Amino acid sequence: MKKRQKIITIAVWFLLTGSICVIIFSGYQLKKSLQIYEAGNQSYETLKEQAHRRESGSESGGELLSGNIPPVFIDFEWLNKINPDTAAWLYCPDTAIDYPVMRADDYDWYLHHLPDGSSNANGTLFLDPNCPEDFLGDLSIIYGHHMKSGRMFGSLTGYKKQDYFDEHPYMFLYTEKGNYRVDLKYGCVISAGEWRDRAFMYEVNLDALLAYASTKTTFKSAAEYGDDDSFLVLSTCSYEFDDARYIVIGVLRPESGSQLGRGEE
Repeated sequence: MKKRQKIITIAVWFLLTGSICVIIFSGYQLKKSLQIYEAGNQSYETLKEQAHRRESGSESGGELLSGNIPPVFIDFEWLNKINPDTAAWLYCPDTAIDYPVMRADDYDWYLHHLPDGSSNANGTLFLDPNCPEDFLGDLSIIYGHHMKSGRMFGSLTGYKKQDYFDEHPYMFLYTEKGNYRVDLKYGCVISAGEWRDRAFMYEVNLDALLAYASTKTTFKSAAEYGDDDSFLVLSTCSYEFDDARYIVIGVLRPESGSQLGRGEE
């Protein structure tokens, strides 16, 4: 009987010790992950300070440029020295979305790397490789991680609720050739498989994408569009089911006086 109790005691101690080791290791891994994310967040804050500033000569930071575009100057020359893949800067007031957008050769690299090329789980917003690099085509698609912290495209799923859209009906896209207000029109959940099967990443299927999104949109928008308009799609992970994606579609409105527009060379 004593021998059996001794065996049970030893087994309990082994289990307890093992559990403690697992807890310590898990805590270490969690701390390590948080440090990685925080390093990425700090990197972006530094990047914003250097590249994103108000237009000189603007007395009021809230005054809008022509086309209702906030007077934000992006130093693309400086950004291109860090990474020549820099394509644009995406900004949504009063949200975490205030990031550079990179041109990409594939769908993998910028999921795991910052604009400076360093490896980081935050990744970088990037343009679909099938889209024109200058945003002058019919369709442009930007991908980004859905971070639990709300960083990157973590706030994008807020558009699943009408109230959130009402508070954030616009985004702004800054490029070297000109700036845009993005009038948001549709938001919907779609599986990654259906997205690929319908080939919605190609301009030739733009009308089908708009028709699909119009029947499944999570918010109502008064924004209008016509045959000559260009569109921006923002895509991130969603969690209604395996491989779910949430996309937000907006109409690109060039800054007043700009020659930017659909079909421009």
